[in-house]
Amino acid sequence: MRPKLPDTDKRNAKIIIRVSRDEKIRLQSLTKRGKYGCMSDLIRSKVFNESTRKVISLDEEANAQLKNLDYELNKIGVNLNQLSKRINSFAGYNVGDNDRQLLRQAFDMMRNCLMQLQKLLH
Repeated sequence: MRPKLPDTDKRNAKIIIRVSRDEKIRLQSLTKRGKYGCMSDLIRSKVFNESTRKVISLDEEANAQLKNLDYELNKIGVNLNQLSKRINSFAGYNVGDNDRQLLRQAFDMMRNCLMQLQKLLH
């Protein structure tokens, strides 16, 4: 049996809000991913439990985009590692056109990833 709560702690006031269908789906998704028992717990947590740490909740599309960004950044890292190995393998190595092209591609890819991350976070 649950312990009796004092009247001041009982949740007996009801608030009704209207949301769009998409907003409701998003709230349901956030509830499941956040391990909340219900949407009310999620909303109370977001409104009353202000945290000093910023928590970012993503919908499925944004999550897929972040996975793609992770993949792209990994490819950039592989390219940079190959270039570094080539440069460090030879004492008198001169950076050639292929190396410059690799560096340009890596820089462009990183810039694109940064722009996509900024879009997701704002």
